Amino acid sequence: MSLVPPENSATEIPKSFTSRRGTPSKKRKRRSSVLSLAVVAVVVPGLFATVALPAYAFAPVEDTDDLKAAVALEEYKEADAQTVLVDKGAEEPSTDRESFSATTEAELAASRKRTVLAATYASYAGPSTAEFLANPPYPSFDLAQVAAVGQQYLGTPYIYGGADPSGFDCSGFVQYVYAQFGIALPHSVSGQAAAGTRIATADALPGDIVIMSGHDGIYMGDGKIMDAPHAGGVVSIRPIWTTSYYIVRIGV
Repeated sequence: MSLVPPENSATEIPKSFTSRRGTPSKKRKRRSSVLSLAVVAVVVPGLFATVALPAYAFAPVEDTDDLKAAVALEEYKEADAQTVLVDKGAEEPSTDRESFSATTEAELAASRKRTVLAATYASYAGPSTAEFLANPPYPSFDLAQVAAVGQQYLGTPYIYGGADPSGFDCSGFVQYVYAQFGIALPHSVSGQAAAGTRIATADALPGDIVIMSGHDGIYMGDGKIMDAPHAGGVVSIRPIWTTSYYIVRIGV
């Protein structure tokens, strides 16, 4: 039995099969083109995005307090927020307001006068109380003149125990002024109160002596006193600040 097939018995391959295997169909070509375009559409923008990123975009960012604050501020701006929530434990900051005041010309003039007077009185070498009593410049006693003489010493600093223009205490001032009229008064409030006659307050005249508990001065009228007040003060005219006083007149 022969195994070789006859020449005309060879099996023919259908053309349709050969065409299907050897040549891609139009549908497959179309599918490949679409796929290629999709790949390009994905890769190319990514490439440009990579190129467009700044160098710092690849650097790690530490989660610092400043960064958190910046992010929070940006979120606050974007939200157009009108209120801020504050932690209940937060303390309200304290603020101090400093106040300032301008020195007036009158205050400057008074300060300059006090400086000149202080320098003058500190170097005082004039008559003492005893010398005035021996030779009084005003031998005729006059209450109005007493008030006028006393005003020569306005601005004299208070000095405890002082009895001349380098510094007066209250009774030392009264003693020094009255000595210029030849009237000797002790250097004490109680002694001066006992040296005169107590009169009604309504009858008081400028030049009389105002007596208080532990303090005295020369009455200036209109409810005012001229006195050497206290440490740090100067001889001045001021309203009488209390009702606990009485008036003594010398020479009656």
